[in-house]
Amino acid sequence: MTTQHHGRFSPTRWLRKAPVGDYRRFFTAAIRHPGTVGAATPTSNAVADSVGRVVPDRGEPVVVELGPGTGSLSVEIRKRLPAAGRHVGIELDEHMVRHLRRRIPEMETVHGNARKLRSTLPKLGIDSADVIVTSIPWSLLDENEQHDVLRQCRRSLAPDGVFTAMTYLPMRHSPGGRRFRDRLEAGFGEVLTHTTWRSVPPMLHYTCRHPIV
Repeated sequence: MTTQHHGRFSPTRWLRKAPVGDYRRFFTAAIRHPGTVGAATPTSNAVADSVGRVVPDRGEPVVVELGPGTGSLSVEIRKRLPAAGRHVGIELDEHMVRHLRRRIPEMETVHGNARKLRSTLPKLGIDSADVIVTSIPWSLLDENEQHDVLRQCRRSLAPDGVFTAMTYLPMRHSPGGRRFRDRLEAGFGEVLTHTTWRSVPPMLHYTCRHPIV
């Protein structure tokens, strides 16, 4: 596993810079859906920047974001996505959906469930995604949910597409975290990891290619 260091990092300074509105919306969603919000805080800028790097910056790529939440990752995706690309966000929480449609109107925000990805994309005229970015709490999902959503993602991904997921670094040793890593290694020909330390706590990223369907 490779790691990224970004100089001296102050958690207190990072927390002070985080948007207050994002915190309010984030925690409200966590109360409404405690089993589907796995992070303790909205995504940091460092994490969003790292995830955005998997997005192609030319051509007509289709990027599907599962669980965009407050839109922290979405903003970075939009910065890199070429004008001809498509950005679809599938969000379970209806309040977040309204927020995302106001904050990022360029993203096609859909009120839906990641477990129905295979039936959702054709309704949008999409055969497959070039990139699937996920912010859902993989380590908290039960065995059947993990299996079902990952299968949906692999089957929705273009053969040369990229699937990326993240989890808090300490969660990699939890039963759900270990099961998730095992499923990734069984379902993709290539699984790369790196850690973003400028996050509270540090975030472990998975970048996966060559889906095995």
